[in-house]
Amino acid sequence: MESNTPCIWWVRRDLRLGDNAALSAAAESGPVIALFIRDVQMDGLGAAPKWRLGEGLRELQRALEARGSRLILRRGAALDVLREVIAETGARAVHWNRLYDPLSRERDGDIKSALRSDGITAQSHGGHLLHEPWTVETGSGGFYKVYTPFWKAVRGRDPGTPLPVPRLAPPRGWPRGEILDDWALGAAMRRGAAVVARHCKPGEAAAAARLSAFIEARLASYGDGRDMVAQNATSGLSEYLALGEVSPRQVWAAGMAAREKANRGAEAFLRQIVWRDFAHHLMFHTPHILNANWREGWDGFPWAEDAEHPHFQAWKQGRTGVDLVDAAMREMYVTGHMHNRARMIVASYLTKHLLVHWKLGQAWFEECLTDWDPANNAMGWQWVAGSGPDAAPYFRIFNPETQAEKFDPEGQYRRRWLAEGQAQPTETALSFFEAMPESWNLAPGDMRPTPLIELKAGRERALAAYESSR
Repeated sequence: MESNTPCIWWVRRDLRLGDNAALSAAAESGPVIALFIRDVQMDGLGAAPKWRLGEGLRELQRALEARGSRLILRRGAALDVLREVIAETGARAVHWNRLYDPLSRERDGDIKSALRSDGITAQSHGGHLLHEPWTVETGSGGFYKVYTPFWKAVRGRDPGTPLPVPRLAPPRGWPRGEILDDWALGAAMRRGAAVVARHCKPGEAAAAARLSAFIEARLASYGDGRDMVAQNATSGLSEYLALGEVSPRQVWAAGMAAREKANRGAEAFLRQIVWRDFAHHLMFHTPHILNANWREGWDGFPWAEDAEHPHFQAWKQGRTGVDLVDAAMREMYVTGHMHNRARMIVASYLTKHLLVHWKLGQAWFEECLTDWDPANNAMGWQWVAGSGPDAAPYFRIFNPETQAEKFDPEGQYRRRWLAEGQAQPTETALSFFEAMPESWNLAPGDMRPTPLIELKAGRERALAAYESSR
């Protein structure tokens, strides 16, 4: 290939310039055309993740322009757009980083075959995970279904050294592109976009700063503090990992460096990075985890599946009458994020105390989370519901009151997010009423609702349903 022949970096969920195998491969071959395609899969995103993607694209545009390059935006079927840009620019190669959900795998396989038939180099690369799913096998050659053996299998593996930002040579001419603002990726967020934006710092530079601050100031207390819902004790990297504004290998390298310095929180943090790989490992090998009960024998469980069910509506609005559950749901609506401990509590309450199907909760999280990831979301919901891999026993039902006593003992988290019942609500609690749909017709001065179900009765009902469905 001649050095002045451009290569296309097909941008997907890898909005970074550092440690980007596809970008580095394209840059080694010639001038780089960074191309993002708005196709049907992207349009299928929920409101919050679509908005957050737009913010990430904006930051990537700025980063590329600072290096004399550009981000080309086009819409249409991915193969059609790639062929159009190839025809316009004379590009002879397309590089991209892999995704592992079934729709992406099918699309990418078809595109690779079609482009190669056209005489175009089409190459996919790793980078979204620490280890490719097919490279982690049990002793018998199968895939792992339980986390702890998976962790033991990879904890000593070296995922490699993160790649530097490559030099980006511009092509002789740029193909036409669309304008990001014209895409209106935040339209479905309506007035909520401005509220969530207060809690969001997108981009690769912000991700690097967040990682550095976490390692320096909070990692040592991570093992003990990460479950305390009112504390800023977690890494806060999930949205950056979801969009590839930081690579898992960069995060792993930082965690390993801290472990070598005997940082006492490093091991627990490294396990969480691998947990993300495990979710994608399961999605790759058992893709039905995204939309069906993973375990056999759960299809007859009597979960309510009506999205208009009043209990589901109350849960969505943070109006269940259980303070910790409601605070967590408000946090998600205001910030686009929810503390991980709180995610388990609200999921358990929905699927067990209220007997509402995990699929409804999964879909609402997909609509509201800026760190939405298909594998993590599906595995998290099924793990809590009891229908998934490596799941807790069904009788292990989170009690929101005892969870609050343990992980929010002073009630700080609940006061931060619940306005009703407070003489002087916090600004964060009041911001929920700025973000919510007006059709919900809620106000800070409303009375707190009574619980939808008494917790002991809800637990007993859930256990009875489980026994009768076995």
